[in-house]
Amino acid sequence: MTSAITPQHSIDSGFGARSTADDVLKGIDLTGRLALVTGGYSGIGLETTRALVRAGARVVVPARRPELARENLAGVDGVEVEALDLADLESVRAFAERFLASGRGLDLLINSAGIMACPETRVGPGWELQFATNHLGHFALVNRLWPAIEPGGARMVSVSSLAHHFSAIRFDDLDWREGYDKWGAYGQAKTANVLFAVQLDRLARDRGVRAFSLHPGGILTPLQRYLPQQEMIDRGWIDADGNVLDPDAFKTPQQGAATQVWAATSPQLDGMGGVYLEDCDIAGLAPADGSELVGVKDWAIDPEQAARLWTVSAELTGVNAFA
Repeated sequence: MTSAITPQHSIDSGFGARSTADDVLKGIDLTGRLALVTGGYSGIGLETTRALVRAGARVVVPARRPELARENLAGVDGVEVEALDLADLESVRAFAERFLASGRGLDLLINSAGIMACPETRVGPGWELQFATNHLGHFALVNRLWPAIEPGGARMVSVSSLAHHFSAIRFDDLDWREGYDKWGAYGQAKTANVLFAVQLDRLARDRGVRAFSLHPGGILTPLQRYLPQQEMIDRGWIDADGNVLDPDAFKTPQQGAATQVWAATSPQLDGMGGVYLEDCDIAGLAPADGSELVGVKDWAIDPEQAARLWTVSAELTGVNAFA
């Protein structure tokens, strides 16, 4: 069993930006495997759930809106919907306890749920909502579910974004109490998603459990629900009638789901982990001059930053499976 650090460069997977979740699952049989997909009833999460089921997996979908989840997943066999609000650590605890009581083991865990660029909102003891939902909720969930994670092959997938380029972790002001910026706060949360995978992989790899993070690509989904239409027009995404101006600039939801499905299932990644992926391949390093929003920023894969964030997150949530 290898514990080597995987280099952050392409492995020439043969897939790309236009590959779909079904493309990367071709020839892969997930019969008998249990997956959990947060946000697995909307946007790319919904397409992830559907693709995994088509490949034979059974999928648990924790949902903040279980009724909507059941409606969106109607007709998809092999799916279980459970209540879970990632912004509420008591809800995370209750969900994890129910799952552990079932006595089942988890083979795949994809943290796909998230919120983006929302107005300044506080939850719990005053945490900034994007950091609380996108990072702390998933941190607590994985640590509470750790006893159910199958050794010797399970994969943990943390869905980040190119928005991690927008901000490193602000350890002196995690909650953006000084000068809240919705895109900066989103960027910090997405950096946290990458660092979480770096440290989780380091802690778990000796048990044969590997972790990955990724940018799924630009996809117009309900993730944009907090953005005013005028902002999306000003960014050149849509016109005044809501039509996409440049279809080539965005992936379909099926294409957007591909990289996280590839991360969770591809034999091409056997023995690897702790790396950031994009377009169904291991990403390179971002340009040092910031000239392009591609690849991974050095602040998001720094092992010291990853260890520090893990310690802080464990203190904030009161959960650490590796203590």
